[in-house]
Amino acid sequence: MRKAGLQLATFLALALSAAPALAASCNDASGFPAWLDGFRKEAAQNGISAKAIGALDGLAYAPDVIAKDRAQNVFSQSFLEFSDRMVAKYRLQKGAQLIKQNAKLFDRIEKDYGVPAAVLVGFWGLETDFGANLGNMPTLRSLATLAYDCRRPQLFHDQLMAALTVIDRGDLTAAEMKGPWAGELGQVQFLATHYRDFAVDYDGDGRRDLIKSVPDVLASAANLLVHEGWQRDQPWLTEVRLPENLDWSQADLQIQHPVSTWKKMGVTVAPGSKLPDTDYKASLLLPMGRNGPAFLAYQNYRVYLEWNQSFIYATTAAYFATRLAGAPPVGRGTDAKQLPYKEVIELQRLLAKRGHDVGKVDGMIGAGTRSAVKAMQIDLGMPADSYPDAALLQRLRAGT
Repeated sequence: MRKAGLQLATFLALALSAAPALAASCNDASGFPAWLDGFRKEAAQNGISAKAIGALDGLAYAPDVIAKDRAQNVFSQSFLEFSDRMVAKYRLQKGAQLIKQNAKLFDRIEKDYGVPAAVLVGFWGLETDFGANLGNMPTLRSLATLAYDCRRPQLFHDQLMAALTVIDRGDLTAAEMKGPWAGELGQVQFLATHYRDFAVDYDGDGRRDLIKSVPDVLASAANLLVHEGWQRDQPWLTEVRLPENLDWSQADLQIQHPVSTWKKMGVTVAPGSKLPDTDYKASLLLPMGRNGPAFLAYQNYRVYLEWNQSFIYATTAAYFATRLAGAPPVGRGTDAKQLPYKEVIELQRLLAKRGHDVGKVDGMIGAGTRSAVKAMQIDLGMPADSYPDAALLQRLRAGT
């Protein structure tokens, strides 16, 4: 199971902080009851029933939630480190077993939504170990505390209002709403707004139950993926092998070529994998640089980044789905190594000093850092695979 809150953590990093003027009041827990009264009135104005609003009765400010929010760990594992841990043998076996046990359900979902079983089971397994680990913190308590807090009040205000809507329409009770500290819900860890907008009653019992109903869980996940752009009958990721003389600057998610063009450039399919028959456009994805694993990433891969903007999580989820669909274990590459966290920080600072926009200096190798690395590699005449390595760091330290 991925760490609770990982899906939301990337989302949170993009949210704006509250205005400084709010800091004095919302950091003071004594103001929480008055704030909650104001929220009740707003919920009533928004058409939420008195019965649903009553679910807020008795809520108290939760300092343990704030402590967890402030103590989020930096997600800095490499692709191989993370995928080795998450795409474990037992998850592959359990996932295959669930696909077989629920074959009719998955066939129905694919007919209705166009999302294959392997894709859905991949998310199901990574999010909660197929429903085994949902979290046990009261969701309304978490959301109300975070909505009152100064860091991202509007984000969690919207989540709390959505959670009341879910209660109001009879999908869940407040007592059933339990999960990780940041308020995600159900077996695929939906945000409350996603629950409100995309949950599906697929078992026909009149409720959208993402806690206990497997049909509702899986169909809702498919519904969200389609909303994010999933294309029926199209691939998402294929492992490939690369020639040594490849133009590495082409390895960029912003660059797409038809599969036939990649073939002309010397890209070949990895043993046990298969390239699509249709000449789809794809990007060359090198999660650990030119010396690590390599994939062609199609349009559907971008939907993984919509689900979770963590590059490593999204790539691992897509890879897990390929394994469930029959692909062999990923190749290890030749000399794929990730810089330690402190050295990534140092590299980001050196890049910023040279005028490159790395985004936030946080030790995470995200899109901004990769873009800055690529530009620096081009400037220095190095292979421009967008991946920071010891050689680049040494050149930056030397000022050459």
